[in-house]
Amino acid sequence: MANRSGESAFVPVATITALIVVIWYLACLPMNADLPQLKDAQGLGNRYAIAWALERPVLPAPHQVLVELYNSTIGTRLFRQTADGMVLNPRNLLFHAWVTLSATLVGFLIGAMLGIGLAIAIIHSRVLQKSLMPWIIASQTIPILAIAPIIIVALGSVGLTGLIPKSVISAYLSFFPITIGMVKGLSSADSMQIDLMRTYNASRPVTFTKLRWPAALPFLFASLKVSISISLVGAIVGELPTGAQAGLGARLLSGSYYGQTVQIWSALFMAAILAALLLALVSLVERLTLRAMGGRP
Repeated sequence: MANRSGESAFVPVATITALIVVIWYLACLPMNADLPQLKDAQGLGNRYAIAWALERPVLPAPHQVLVELYNSTIGTRLFRQTADGMVLNPRNLLFHAWVTLSATLVGFLIGAMLGIGLAIAIIHSRVLQKSLMPWIIASQTIPILAIAPIIIVALGSVGLTGLIPKSVISAYLSFFPITIGMVKGLSSADSMQIDLMRTYNASRPVTFTKLRWPAALPFLFASLKVSISISLVGAIVGELPTGAQAGLGARLLSGSYYGQTVQIWSALFMAAILAALLLALVSLVERLTLRAMGGRP
């Protein structure tokens, strides 16, 4: 069954991927049509050949992005020798991916703990549910691009720079879906089962651990999958206002400064790869947890 499911999922995914690649290749000509290299070119085939090989295109071809991704990772040494010994090479895209990933994971952990804590508090207090929940929702109406510089400046004024401000921005984005999902999940326990626990004179901690928490796990993992992707976005956004020298956000900035669109797209591809790996990691933890609890793996 697992193999059949994998095969059935592969065909539509491969079809959509191929369609996107074809449209992308076709879009290279109209997107780059105003560049000087194409203005005097004759013949549709020749124009497309030029559009797919431009050094600084508006829209690079897929193979250009893949070549840049290869050259900046496998084709570049990950470590270099310095006076202090072997250090990570800032020319390698994996170095920048690690910088962003570290901020993502720290922010995700902070956001997860904050979100779960808020949900537990809200579910056990009607006052908090009525007073705190509107503020949690309102916090997400503030554009992150507006609040990120404020967070960085505020934390920098007390000496907190580097990883911490980016992690705080990631946590700010990631705690919300976890809070909402866990409030829904902790409230999803059947009312008859809750009444039965009360009949047995079960304490709140026992009711929580034996009934509410297991019922909330599917909601928790669904929220974590959304949250970890948002955390990555928050880490990248946190690198933009500071003019950071490392991280995927820094690669995006340097690529935009020097008109290196291929570099920008390769950084975007690396961010997408990181997001897919993080999502796969959460899915793996979910399967292992459900299997340990006797549920469907």
